[in-house]
Amino acid sequence: MTAWGVLRDRDAGKYLAGVLVSGFGSSAMMLAAGIWVKSLTGSSSLAALVGVCLWTPTLAGPLLGTVVDRVRRRPLLVLVNAAMAALLPLLLVVRTADLVWILFAVLVLYGTASVICDAAEAAVVTATVPGELRGDFNGLRMTANEAMKLLAPLAGAGLYVRYGGGSVAVLDAVTFALAAAVFATVRVREEPPAPATTGWREQTAEGIRYLRRHPLLRRLVAVGSIAMLLSALGSSAIYAVVDAGLHRSPAFVGVLYAVQGAGSVVGGVVAGALLRRMPERVFAATGMLLFALGIAVRATPWVSAALVGGAAIGVGLPWVLIAALTAVQRETPAALIGRVAATASTLVFAPTAVGGLVGAGLVAVVDHRLLLAAVGAVGVLAAAYCLFKVPAAETDEVASASARGGQFFTDA
Repeated sequence: MTAWGVLRDRDAGKYLAGVLVSGFGSSAMMLAAGIWVKSLTGSSSLAALVGVCLWTPTLAGPLLGTVVDRVRRRPLLVLVNAAMAALLPLLLVVRTADLVWILFAVLVLYGTASVICDAAEAAVVTATVPGELRGDFNGLRMTANEAMKLLAPLAGAGLYVRYGGGSVAVLDAVTFALAAAVFATVRVREEPPAPATTGWREQTAEGIRYLRRHPLLRRLVAVGSIAMLLSALGSSAIYAVVDAGLHRSPAFVGVLYAVQGAGSVVGGVVAGALLRRMPERVFAATGMLLFALGIAVRATPWVSAALVGGAAIGVGLPWVLIAALTAVQRETPAALIGRVAATASTLVFAPTAVGGLVGAGLVAVVDHRLLLAAVGAVGVLAAAYCLFKVPAAETDEVASASARGGQFFTDA
C-alpha cells in the first residue's frame, strides 16, 4: 500500500478532500484577518491579536477533547463546519474600526472550532482509514496543509485587495459548507459513546493521565513539543539570517520559506512509506535530526547552505508531528481518542507562542549564529532521546490498562 492507496479508498479519499477544502479557506482567512485589522485600525498590535485569538483556544484542548468524546464524531464534524459556514458571513458588517471586536470574537470561535475538529478528525480517521494507511493519510494531510500555506494566502490577499475582507469571509464560509457536505457522505463505523459515569473534570483528567503514562506517546509528544519550541526560536532569527548572515534583502525570507514549504510537500508524500519501514520513534528521531541540522546550517554565510537547510527543516519538522499523530491514532482506545488527541495538540503547539516571544528577545541581545547553533544542538539531543527504547514494563502496563476497556490508569 502507498500514499495513493488513501486516494483509492473511497471514504478515506472523501475525508481527505473535506480536510483540504476547509484548510484552503482557513489558510486564506488567517492572512486576510491580520491585514483586515491593520487596515481598519492602523494598529500593528491589534493585528497581532489575530494570532492570539486563533491559538488561545488550543490551551483548552483537553476540555474540548472531552466534549468530542461525549458525542459521535462524524455528526460533530458536520455540525461544527456547518456552524462556521453560517457564522462567517456575519463578518460582512465589519467595515469600521469600532466593529473589529466582532472579527476578534469570530476568530476565537474559529480557533475553538479548529481544536474540536482536529480532535474529532483523529477519531474519524481511526474509524475510516485502514491502519496501514494512516501514516500515508497523515503525510498527505501534512503535504496538503503546506501546499495550502503556499497557495491560499495568495488567494486570500488577492481577494482582500480586490473586494475587501468580507469576500474572504464568504470564501471561507463556502469552504466550510463544502467540507460539511463532504463529511456528511463519509461512511464511518462508529459506536455511540457510552453514557458518562464521571464528571467533566475526571473525564478530562483521564485523557491527560493516559497520555502522561503511555511511554511511547509521552515521548513522541514531548519531542514534538520541543520541535515546535525550537522551530519558533529558529524562526525568530530568520530576518537576521537573511540580513546579517546572507546579506540579502528582507524579501529573500520568502524564498527560504518557499523552499521549506516544498520540502514539507515532499516529506509528507513519502512519510507513509517510511513509517511502514521503521518505528514511529525512529521516524520522529530522523525528522528531528534533519530539522536540527537544517536550523544549524542557517548559521553559515552561504546561500546554498541556507536553501538546503530550509529544505531539511521542511522535511524533518512535519515528520516529527506525523509520527506523534499516527501513534496517537494507533495507541489510543476509541473512547479516549478525542481527549488524548486534543491534549497532545495542546502540548505540541502551545510552546510555539512561548518560543516566539523568547526568540524575539534573544535575537535582540544574542548573535543569531549562536542562537541557531544552540537550537540545532538541542534538536540533536532531542533526536537521541527519541531513539531510546521504551521500557518493556511500561509497555505492558499500557497494554493491560487498554485491555480493561474502562478506567485507563488510576492514581492509586
